[in-house]
Amino acid sequence: MPAEIRAGTRDVPERRYRPAERPTVDTSLPLAAILANVIPPIASQFVAGETVPVALEHARERNGEGVGVILNLLGEHYEERESADADAEAYCELLDDIAGTDLRARVSVKPTQLGLDVGADVFRENLARVVGHAAERDRFVWIDMEDHTTTDVTLDAFEANAREYGNVGVCVQANLRRTPADLERLADLPGKVRLVKGAYDPPREIAYREKSRVNEAYRDCLADMFEQFDDGVAVGSHDPAMVDEAARLHEEYGTPYEIQMLMGVREDAQVELATDREVWQYAPYGGKWLSYFYRRVLERRENATFAIRAIVEG
Repeated sequence: MPAEIRAGTRDVPERRYRPAERPTVDTSLPLAAILANVIPPIASQFVAGETVPVALEHARERNGEGVGVILNLLGEHYEERESADADAEAYCELLDDIAGTDLRARVSVKPTQLGLDVGADVFRENLARVVGHAAERDRFVWIDMEDHTTTDVTLDAFEANAREYGNVGVCVQANLRRTPADLERLADLPGKVRLVKGAYDPPREIAYREKSRVNEAYRDCLADMFEQFDDGVAVGSHDPAMVDEAARLHEEYGTPYEIQMLMGVREDAQVELATDREVWQYAPYGGKWLSYFYRRVLERRENATFAIRAIVEG
């Protein structure tokens, strides 16, 4: 066990679940029934353990391959302030643990995890607490973007913390028609911006729904970022075409950038890309992995297809 991890956390225990012999799957069962039987071995591909020490060990392993890690404590849509406050405190403790190591690690929070469903004031208070705590330790905090109803309050909170602290980033979604205007607003702010295609299903009147149109919007937004931003461009995509487009735009404009991908998706490519550019892996952890997996798999058909393919094909 590296001394750096022991100094900031408890000794790392054995993983409570790990990739195991692939289970036999009866594909005639409903999806939920299949997942109930095989989620533990599959979840270990996408979730960096249930405890902080295991998550930090995962980060150390990825760092050894040249990949930074963005840790997200699983939890969202809290309706009670107590839960939101508890996760804010957990993030502060995680930042303390990271600060006691030499890890290339950041944290990422969700607005509804920090209390947005309880009240915007609760979210703003908890976010400022986490970002301020990170700033005191020279660490970085990402703010995930949730569904379209949260966009304004999330961007407002990002701007306030970016102006005060600077060590914060926010995610924007290319499938929303409003995003080019949002990028203009964000271009001159401190901090970073992560561009993703969008994992939610907003109404057609405010979003692009066709895959080809979303891809076009992503390319357009990416070009705007490389042209308008001095720094802080994060390319959140597993799409090889978009990764290549980012490299081309970097050659054209010289704007520094990083690639961000999820744990469990194209991990070989993450390591390969890290040989000549900055790459970060988004790695969720925590005890709420079952609800996370259900939500992420069942809310979109392509996610369900991907999960079934992973289960059946290995």
